[in-house]
Amino acid sequence: MISLQVFYEGHVQGVGFRWSVRDVAKGFDVTGWVRNLADGRVELHVTGDDDEVRAFLDGIRQGELHSLIHKQTENKLDKPVTARGFDIRHD
Repeated sequence: MISLQVFYEGHVQGVGFRWSVRDVAKGFDVTGWVRNLADGRVELHVTGDDDEVRAFLDGIRQGELHSLIHKQTENKLDKPVTARGFDIRHD
């Protein structure tokens, strides 16, 4: 199992980015959440089998969202993401 925090920069707010990420997540055995940040980035937390998480992130990068993403930064998390399924957070 792996847990990651991922930040997306680019034209990632106001374009349905979070909803598209949630739709991509439905095709993978991952849990987590995605939310907008005040500085214009989108933050994603995800937990799952290493291969499944990597495939999920590749699905985001290679899908319809790829042209909106200018930079992606990953950080490993020490604890698994506490979530049921994959949600959009509004906090």
